[in-house]
Amino acid sequence: MQNIIENKQFSEERALYGRSDLCVRGCRFAGEEDGESALKESRNIAAENCFMDLRYPFWHVRGLRAVGCELTANCRAAMWYDAGVRIENCTMNGIKALRECADVQILHTQANSPEFGWRCRGIAIECSEIKSEYAFFESRNIAAKNLRFEGKYSFQYTKNVRIENSFLKTKDAFWHAKNVTVTGSELDGEYLGWYSEGLTLVRCHIKGTQPLCYCKNLRLIDCTMENCDLAFEYSDVRATVKGGIDSVKNPRRGKICADAVGEVIRTQNSVYPVRAKVVAGGKQL
Repeated sequence: MQNIIENKQFSEERALYGRSDLCVRGCRFAGEEDGESALKESRNIAAENCFMDLRYPFWHVRGLRAVGCELTANCRAAMWYDAGVRIENCTMNGIKALRECADVQILHTQANSPEFGWRCRGIAIECSEIKSEYAFFESRNIAAKNLRFEGKYSFQYTKNVRIENSFLKTKDAFWHAKNVTVTGSELDGEYLGWYSEGLTLVRCHIKGTQPLCYCKNLRLIDCTMENCDLAFEYSDVRATVKGGIDSVKNPRRGKICADAVGEVIRTQNSVYPVRAKVVAGGKQL
């Protein structure tokens, strides 16, 4: 049975350090003492409708449920080295909010946190909004549904990623990523998916310059492309595209089928043999 602490304020260093089976409800972690690491090294913790304004509150926690909490910009590096985390109906505004955690659920949450979700293992995201300049670096086993993401360098060096019905406004996404499938989503940004391996895009809308270059085992299934020029350079690709592609440059191997292709560029100084077939409107180009 959990012990309950309600409507208290904590400002001192390690205020509830090492506690177990504890529910903090309606509490404020703030104050002039500016203490860090309020619940570090704790077990089986529930934080409900709390205001978190101090640094590093949840480090090395095993079993954490945060519901309806506000984590301010002062709440830096809020959740590090945790396992078994559920974040629901929260706002997370501190830098580096989540790092090196395992088995994380994020539901109906808004995060605005540079360097969000680095080196985590097992993240499930649903119905959430995340803004982050550099998100999910070197994380693996990620599943996202109905995610709205805005940032720059997202999902780099990730492995085993599944994304459904989401909107990602991001450049340099999925660089060096392995075993990624994105379904029914919009990907708006530049230089998508370079150096990826096993990237599959199903019924996605892809927007932005120079997408999908230097890829291995790349698949596009019934996708659409907008403002996509110089696509597929040096990639091993199998693609079916509804509508047009502005231009395709030096695709290495495979087959690209589209309704129309504005230009196919095959340069004489290509550093690899360019053998992929490009078919537009049923005619090989």
